[in-house]
Amino acid sequence: MDTHSEISRSAPRDVFLYLLSLITLVMTAVSFGALVYQFIDLKFPDVLQYGSITPSINFSLIRVALSVLVVAFPVFFWVSRTLHKDVISEPSKRDLRVRRWLLYFTVFVAGLVVIGDLISLIQSYLNGDLTTAFILKVLIIFFIAGSTLFYYLSELRDRVYPRKAFQMIIIGIVVLSLGYGFYVAGSPQSQRLVRFDETKTNNLQIIQDRLVYYWQQKGSLPASLNSLNDPISGFSVPVDPQNNQPFSYTLTGPRAFRLCAVFNLENKSSATTPAVGYSFNNWLHGTGEVCFDRTIDQALYPVNPKGLPTPVPVR
Repeated sequence: MDTHSEISRSAPRDVFLYLLSLITLVMTAVSFGALVYQFIDLKFPDVLQYGSITPSINFSLIRVALSVLVVAFPVFFWVSRTLHKDVISEPSKRDLRVRRWLLYFTVFVAGLVVIGDLISLIQSYLNGDLTTAFILKVLIIFFIAGSTLFYYLSELRDRVYPRKAFQMIIIGIVVLSLGYGFYVAGSPQSQRLVRFDETKTNNLQIIQDRLVYYWQQKGSLPASLNSLNDPISGFSVPVDPQNNQPFSYTLTGPRAFRLCAVFNLENKSSATTPAVGYSFNNWLHGTGEVCFDRTIDQALYPVNPKGLPTPVPVR
């Protein structure tokens, strides 16, 4: 009777811990899967996939997955150890309703993942998409769902297994993934330099579009970038975000110009991006000052007769 009373008093705590365990498990599984997925996409890029996804997005997703995994996995591991110690110290807690419900629910979700994985594999095979990257992703899903099923079924059935060895393997895999993820994503300092370079590239693209627009309106290029400023529309020429200085602009011909900027790092990711629709290599750069020479094609960007709407410049 005393034992039952003690378990009843600890029920709210148990509900909280088991819910926290389930939530952090989902966060850990999703973030780990997303992290490894990005590794696979970077190693085996799919030309059909890169119509909307670029390596820049892959690196961004890696950083998001790392942030979640660094927080969620230690919490999940701590909660799991705490719950296991509770069950060892009080075997009667094995029959807690909340414990069995949440454990069965976790097994149910993991089973659905395996079933969905098999369906996706068959569908992709029939569609001719059975690539190396896809097979590796399927194996990752099997690993996540399989290890989850094994762990929670063992807990439900009180199965004896080398628990510590199993935990060390999982911890080792997660730690290796985190280490490689931090290596691939780069240090916070280098990422800040990358963001500076990306902003510079975006600003150069904006300036280029406005120069083409200026050409289509007036049939000539401005002598300086200041001529692009428009107080009516509110447009002002973007500057280098790192030093707040204007970009270098030089007229090299009646329809040609040169834009220059100083970059911190080499833009390696663009070189590995397949061109789909637009050329991602249009702003490929190394370190230091890099200049981009552009010549306006009159057939593609004709000077507009007055009264006709101006087409949007194509990048």
